[in-house]
Amino acid sequence: MNVKSESRRVSASDYVNSLAASGRQFFSSQEMRTALGVSAAAVRLALHRLAKKKFIASPARGSYVIVAPEYRSVGCLPADQFIPALMKKRNSAYYTGLLSAAQYHGAAHQRPQQFQVFLAVNRRPIQCGEVRVVFFARKHLKHVAVMSFNTPRGTVLVSTPEATAIDLVGYAHKIGGLNHTATILSELVERINPKKLAAAAATAPISWAQRLGYMLDQLGHSSITGPLKEYVRMQAKQSALLVPKAIRGRAKRNKDWKLFVNAKVKSEL
Repeated sequence: MNVKSESRRVSASDYVNSLAASGRQFFSSQEMRTALGVSAAAVRLALHRLAKKKFIASPARGSYVIVAPEYRSVGCLPADQFIPALMKKRNSAYYTGLLSAAQYHGAAHQRPQQFQVFLAVNRRPIQCGEVRVVFFARKHLKHVAVMSFNTPRGTVLVSTPEATAIDLVGYAHKIGGLNHTATILSELVERINPKKLAAAAATAPISWAQRLGYMLDQLGHSSITGPLKEYVRMQAKQSALLVPKAIRGRAKRNKDWKLFVNAKVKSEL
């Protein structure tokens, strides 16, 4: 290649800047290699240099995000700004859930330390700079009700308030226990539609609905549990434990929710 044609070659930084100027913040190493017309080794070296300057970061092998100046101190874009693109690249259905979803609905009194995402199958966590993403497997994922929220770089899918409530109880052991779950539910409850809550329960084990209904009653929100109680009455074939892996002991049975109450529940607020 002569000097004149060499001078026309786009550099790695030029490529990244052109993507950012067009509104794209996510790209693959293969895309860069194709655009620059260079070897895989040359691309790896260019990516390493850009990452060292904190211009880019890699949330997954072969995938990169362009880190805006305001986020370079944490070494990565916020998770909700790259997870949708990463899931699209992987052709993977997903939704933001649990405490991360609760935050979108105004119900997280403390910012979650990790971004929580549901997939059809589990995956290892992602660490991108100081940003951590954890994944949970969810049966009937595609039937869970979700809604879109805007981010500075597109939209992200988040479970509805009703679906979030169901998941919070189902995964209480992953988010700090029943009392912490009760705290989040107390903040989330004003956004819950009773009929939609019963519909959301149909996407999860019936025991989740039994526990959720009891907890909402205990928190003083029995006014929204009517449809859910009817659903439990029709679907629950046996009594469940409030805390699944704890000892039943002399736990009293709650007839309304067909539930053995083997723990006390109290909101932290």
